[in-house]
Amino acid sequence: MNDVINLMKSHRSIRKFTDRPIARELLVELIQAGQGAATSSHVQAYTVIHVKDPANREQIAELAGGQDYIASCADFLVFCADMKRPTEASERTGAKVVRGMTEQLLVATVDVALMGQNVATAAESEGLGICYIGGIRNNPQAISDLLKLPEHVYPVFGMCLGYPDHDPEVKPRLPVEAVLKEDYYTADAALVEDFDATMQAYYQSRSSGNKDTDWSHNLTPLFDNKLRPHMRDYLIERGFEMK
Repeated sequence: MNDVINLMKSHRSIRKFTDRPIARELLVELIQAGQGAATSSHVQAYTVIHVKDPANREQIAELAGGQDYIASCADFLVFCADMKRPTEASERTGAKVVRGMTEQLLVATVDVALMGQNVATAAESEGLGICYIGGIRNNPQAISDLLKLPEHVYPVFGMCLGYPDHDPEVKPRLPVEAVLKEDYYTADAALVEDFDATMQAYYQSRSSGNKDTDWSHNLTPLFDNKLRPHMRDYLIERGFEMK
């Protein structure tokens, strides 16, 4: 495989960083690489907030569930789905803009996710480590207030960036046969069972804390209760009415 594919297959979440700063020029290049991602109808429905204020980063770390590396990484970014800019641009042409459509929410969320992954890959190509922070959706209104996000903009995830201070193993992924189907959707319970054994062996042997579990059991907290039930009402209040 070429270097790009090998890089993409070697991703690890980095949660310990050195004190080495990231040059501003490099950060701008990473954002520009992010802008190179595919975007639905060239809408570019995203905004990235570079959180520099240490006090704000400390507050976000707490709001995100006590993730201290938000405060200790070299740079912290919040990736926002943004339908404010494109709808206002359309409105200025005289269009009678319809807001709050579910498709607008989907477009903006997909756009910012693609953009963020481009940033992550570009960062790793430069020797940086990254860690996505979905925990900012634990308290999205408080995050929105802190970052002064307007209506029709919501924070989808954060990203820690910095030079790695540890070297964790690459976490195994599901076998290709489980996610790549030919023509039709087919059952894959046997593949998942085998993958559980793979993950159990990984968790028991990894250098950054051993535990006796597997993939299926790790999913339990996500699905045995209502995860972040506040998100629907929050999104509606932000103008994403899901009509």
